[in-house]
Amino acid sequence: MSKKAKLFVPCYYSFFANGMMALVLGAVMPYLIEEAGINYSVAGGLLSAFAIGNFLASFVNPPIVRLLGRKLTSVLLSALIPLSLLVITFLGPIPILYVACILLGIGRGTVSITNNMVVNDYDGTPAALSLLHTIFAIGAFLAPFLTGLFIQNGFNWRAIIYTIIILSVLSSLGYGYMPLDKEEDGKGKVKASKNQEAQASSKNFLKNIDFYIIGFILFFYLGAENCVNGWFVTYFKSTGIMTDSYATNLVSITWLVIMVGRLTTAYLSSKVSKQKLILINCLGTTVFFVLLISTTNLLLITLAVIGMGFFFAGIYPTCVSNGGMYIKGSTTGMSMLLAIAALGGIIAPQIIGVVADQIGMAGAIAILTINVVCMVVLAIVNVIRNNEKVTRAA
Repeated sequence: MSKKAKLFVPCYYSFFANGMMALVLGAVMPYLIEEAGINYSVAGGLLSAFAIGNFLASFVNPPIVRLLGRKLTSVLLSALIPLSLLVITFLGPIPILYVACILLGIGRGTVSITNNMVVNDYDGTPAALSLLHTIFAIGAFLAPFLTGLFIQNGFNWRAIIYTIIILSVLSSLGYGYMPLDKEEDGKGKVKASKNQEAQASSKNFLKNIDFYIIGFILFFYLGAENCVNGWFVTYFKSTGIMTDSYATNLVSITWLVIMVGRLTTAYLSSKVSKQKLILINCLGTTVFFVLLISTTNLLLITLAVIGMGFFFAGIYPTCVSNGGMYIKGSTTGMSMLLAIAALGGIIAPQIIGVVADQIGMAGAIAILTINVVCMVVLAIVNVIRNNEKVTRAA
């Protein structure tokens, strides 16, 4: 097996397990709300705590990587995922659940930083990153589907959590076999190569407005994605026009379509510029999201979910590829990019939870229109700036 394969196989597997984990909290949220007796605001706080942990991972990882190396950091911090999920199954006091969700988010963020950076450093094309995120989508598709399947066959919501705990343990172990580019210094401590150190020390991306444009597209995208993952089963159930099983399976359908969308993005990435792909996907997402929140017709809702999932698919990997050209080789740069994105994932679910307690879940979800519109505006600016660069270069 080639060195690239030894790096990519653990990354792809861990992103599969990470996709399942990312969706499972939202999939079990209705059952967790009922069993724990919490309201929408507290539930939204748990989703935001998860996102806060994802955000903190961007600041926790760089210093630990410098101290322990990327491999050991990935092993240790990704192990927070199975540990935190186990704590959540105990349904302890709310503060304990908040801490568990934060640690869960740190584990998820670590996996995301490691995988995106490895694939970006060793390939960097939208196709490779789209394939990585397609594997994530496969896991995301399976989580709500298996949750519904377990519930229908007499198991409670903990069954799917235990399944993901096992998968996540294997994911952490897989990182231990990755041949990351590290060398030993005279004292036996792990350090990066001189070339990596030079690249990682560069802070030029902090002065690059295009880096921030991509970062804030991801900011609004991840806010919308976290709400889809965390709130849409509850939202669909609250409309009263579909069964619990249909609602859960509809979220799975979203991620099934996202798989198709990411493979389509991977194919188109060699024919269409990254900037235009981002804009097309943002426009499509906005159209179908508006349709979704504007109707209570079950057929139209299903169509809207399929369309939104398809266009949703390519935004994250294409943005990471677009932003990756400014941060190649820099753990700090990738962490900063994902930190900006993670902030959106922190804010949106909590806002939805608070507003839902006041006006209902249907009205609260409509607030996400702000996210999708802002994505379109920033994507247009990204295209314009890229066209200006091409013109100047010519």
